[in-house]
Amino acid sequence: MWKGSVISLQIAPGEGQPLINIDQAHAVPGRGIEGDRYYLGTGHFSKMGKASYEITLIESEVLAALKRDYGYELTPLTARRNIVTVGVPLNHLVWKSFQVGEVTLLGRRLCEPCFHLVQLTHHSALSGLLHRGGLRAQILTEGIIRPGDPVQISDNQDLAQAFKAEQAAKEALEPAI
Repeated sequence: MWKGSVISLQIAPGEGQPLINIDQAHAVPGRGIEGDRYYLGTGHFSKMGKASYEITLIESEVLAALKRDYGYELTPLTARRNIVTVGVPLNHLVWKSFQVGEVTLLGRRLCEPCFHLVQLTHHSALSGLLHRGGLRAQILTEGIIRPGDPVQISDNQDLAQAFKAEQAAKEALEPAI
């Protein structure tokens, strides 16, 4: 089993504004990280109102690989993710509940690189983030997250499976395009 931890925490007060490092994050279910653009409803994707925009994570190993394999340095601040982890296989946490310090999160979907990130970083070589751009997660329990906090999969996955089934039912009802 893997053992991971939080390396750094970042928020941005508004859409397109630079991220800043923070010493601790107050995670609030249904909102996001207190002080962050999505908590405030001013994030680029806030209008979509999806739970998967509450908090984002990226692996420090991916940032190192992007520099090594593509010669492009994306820092924790320019990656535009709230949490940078080490030793955490984020792709494996889609539809899994996991603990980040005292907070329980639910991995909702991969955080693929998008045109908005290209616009903000002014770099088109972000293809190195394809399927490695991090994880979008929903906050299930309120609490504080700090650098150094452990990240581990939750013992009980019943809640995660219930959310997954609910999402599948919603998608089945959506009209085909």
